[in-house]
Amino acid sequence: MKVNDIDNFVSQIHKDNELKRINNIYLSNKQINVLERYKIDYMNVIDIKELIFKIEDYIENNYEYVEMDDLENLSLELAEFNYYYNTNK
Repeated sequence: MKVNDIDNFVSQIHKDNELKRINNIYLSNKQINVLERYKIDYMNVIDIKELIFKIEDYIENNYEYVEMDDLENLSLELAEFNYYYNTNK
């Protein structure tokens, strides 16, 4: 792999993992791309729980038609984040 290729690869990783605050939720560019691919409205949710609910509802209503591993993984990521950062333990 050439140095230029490595630089481009590292740059893309940073871009994918850059966080954006949308209302009270922080999402990476990669996560936003997944939500947009499935046309899930993440801009108008109040909190992370509502976003997780929208994702799970979409999966529940479309699981027979489309394989959604990326969306299922996103749901798990958000649920894990919510548990560790927003749940009183």
